[in-house]
Amino acid sequence: MTEHRKQPQGTVPWFEMVGAEMSRAASRSGLSPDLTVSLVERYSDGTELGEGLVQGLRFDIVAGKPSFRVGVRPDERGDVTIVVTAAAARRLNALYGGDPTYPAARAAFLASGAMRVDGDPSRLGGWLETVHDPIVDRTSQP
Repeated sequence: MTEHRKQPQGTVPWFEMVGAEMSRAASRSGLSPDLTVSLVERYSDGTELGEGLVQGLRFDIVAGKPSFRVGVRPDERGDVTIVVTAAAARRLNALYGGDPTYPAARAAFLASGAMRVDGDPSRLGGWLETVHDPIVDRTSQP
């Protein structure tokens, strides 16, 4: 097994790692060549990365081919848009999907408004759930 360097949560290298993990998982899942869908995830209180972009990730599948961009415009939307506070993202990325506190934390963030999901994440496919734990493995907390 290859050792991967942990990246600090919310940094440009961390978002690059997340995008690469998502791209690998999506590519391995056998995406339909007819699938075109986008996901935008951004921190509601994120810092500016330059060129009008803030902390976040845009992930696109166009004709079955995944790609991503680090940084999103503050008003950017996708077919699925997730807006989350940096603190909520940090907490969720410190918990594995099988941890019994993970679903409770996610539900609490959704109920409080610290996390909002617009659109149906299942449109991306079942592979999306498989990337959470590898991202946790490669995330260091600031």
